[in-house]
Amino acid sequence: MRLRPYLAGLAIAATTLAATALTLDRLFPPDLSRYHDRSTEVIDANGRLLRAFTTADGKWRLKTAVDDVDPLYLGLLKAYEDRRFDSHWGVDPLAALRAAGQLAERGRIVSGASTLSMQAARLLDPRPRSFTTKAIQSARALQLEWRYSKREVLAIYLTLAPMGGNLEGVRAASLAYFGKEPRQLSAAEAALLVAIPQSPERRRPDRASLVAQAARDRVLERGVEHGVIDSALFEMARSRLAPDRRLALPMQAPHLAAWLAGQSPGTAVPTTIRYELQQALAQLVHEERRQQGDGADIAMVVLDNRTGAVVAWLGGDNFFGRAGQVDLVRARRSPGSALKPLIYAMAFDDRTLHPETLVEDVPVRFRDWLPRNFDRDHQGAVTVRRALQQSLNVPAVLALEKVGPLRFLSTLRTAGVTPGLPPGDNGNSLGVALGSATISPLEMAGLYSGLANGGRFAPPQVRRDRPKPSPLRLIGPTAAWYVSDVLAEAPLPEGFASLPVALRERRIAFKTGTSAGYRDAWAAGYSANWTVVVWVGHADGTPRPGQLGRLSALPILFKAYGRLPAEDNRAIRPPADVLKVASHRELPPRMRTLAPYSETSGGPRIAYPPADARIELAAREAVPLNAMGGQGRLRWLVDGRPLEGTQWVPDGAGTARVAVVDEAGRSTSVTVRIVERR
Repeated sequence: MRLRPYLAGLAIAATTLAATALTLDRLFPPDLSRYHDRSTEVIDANGRLLRAFTTADGKWRLKTAVDDVDPLYLGLLKAYEDRRFDSHWGVDPLAALRAAGQLAERGRIVSGASTLSMQAARLLDPRPRSFTTKAIQSARALQLEWRYSKREVLAIYLTLAPMGGNLEGVRAASLAYFGKEPRQLSAAEAALLVAIPQSPERRRPDRASLVAQAARDRVLERGVEHGVIDSALFEMARSRLAPDRRLALPMQAPHLAAWLAGQSPGTAVPTTIRYELQQALAQLVHEERRQQGDGADIAMVVLDNRTGAVVAWLGGDNFFGRAGQVDLVRARRSPGSALKPLIYAMAFDDRTLHPETLVEDVPVRFRDWLPRNFDRDHQGAVTVRRALQQSLNVPAVLALEKVGPLRFLSTLRTAGVTPGLPPGDNGNSLGVALGSATISPLEMAGLYSGLANGGRFAPPQVRRDRPKPSPLRLIGPTAAWYVSDVLAEAPLPEGFASLPVALRERRIAFKTGTSAGYRDAWAAGYSANWTVVVWVGHADGTPRPGQLGRLSALPILFKAYGRLPAEDNRAIRPPADVLKVASHRELPPRMRTLAPYSETSGGPRIAYPPADARIELAAREAVPLNAMGGQGRLRWLVDGRPLEGTQWVPDGAGTARVAVVDEAGRSTSVTVRIVERR
């Protein structure tokens, strides 16, 4: 009976102690801010690190879980640091008793009693060494074990363990000292990473290789002692030299990584990039840039047409050079003629043009603009097929006039493109056919991938943690097939007259572009599986006289295809409603020819004054009138009033409608504004 009050007292004391511990746990939870303040990581489609960034305090602190490291490392770590880690509650009583006995017997600390849980607590909240600190760490270790699993506690240690300099954690150290992830460490490598945290600055292999090697060997001896490794593996590991230098961490797709890191700091950002392709194409860009005599940079982006995913992103070659951190994949530049396939695709979709439609490549004035071809020459009547393959300018402008520039720009925006327009341009300018609206290589890749997918467009996907954009049908499959058929038969650049069989079988549809002033050289192409866009130029827009897209960018595009995986599929089968003809005469009348209005109708065309012109005149000064085409004598009218001859003297400032009529009654007119010269 006397035992019952004693047991009751114990129960009350235990309950009070538990309640006190629970209250303290709630009032003073463990601070995991150092553990959560990790390096931003940008990883590829398979989880491989592309690039990491230091934390705000300048540390390489990469999240490291138990599954991220080799089991051999874990075995050596527990054998050397905490053999009963899997069974104790955060504090090892046996180790504490042993350490206390050694201290009492020898008067100094012979071995510590710090568990991995206590070390995790110390790494979360570093404090000066003292008995009070040790007591706090012991309490925190119990608290960590109470709140988290063994694997989670171990992850804290694996992420925060000091590894010399600004390296923290096993992954950062493995990448910096061995150039690899810690999933497949050798015995020598694993033992070195176990040894360094005990004295991280003194055992840094990049500064004290022999000291680090001696510490590593002691870990290996403990591993043999506790059966983690056998004697043969011990001898092999001990014979290896410790590394004597520190390696740079991975630096693939640096421009993309910097962009994404700014969106999601402190996290691991999963991308669609494929590491091996990124690396191979980065090497190609580096090789090709060295051959650019003027130091021009190269940007490249590659899409997988089957998924819409970006698999390679080259924003430039020299990231740390002058203007090297400008991401040229996202930079908006003039595309030159590279948007012409989209213009013709829309005209094909309207059933107003066909690849065999005849178009007049002749000098045509559009209001006050007279577009010319790059060679300043004109070819007369040609098919649309040839006009697109030869990148003739007047036919493209005529096609855009038929499609409508506002409608064309609206279609681009629906496809996920944000075209940049010159100041004062309201989007109704025909100059967009020749590159007046800027666009990025990434957006260009999305457009060409849409053609490859039969007219279904979606913005390229580069983050795997974001919803995949749904493609929109903006062009019919027949129109897309026409464009692909035309571009796949375009003449090859010099030096590529005979492509390797593997490339010929891909049936690559391609188009080039060169901006005004030779500032931007483009090549965009697609096969069944891959879309590749290449841009060559200077980030600051310095002109490169004579460097056409065909000469500067297109050869790089074909070399890029040579480094992409082979494709099983060949040419896309034509849709059922494809209209195959041998001549434009077999086409419906509305699709046979494309020409300026005056050429098609035989009516007159006003050469001067141009439409929407602003003309400054002194009092009673005459405006000369000039027209081309038409039949017989031409008659001029201003605001409906006929004139005598070809001189018009305005009554004063204001807007006027100038018209010309031929003897057949065909007419055309323009609106001009008269301003008094002061």
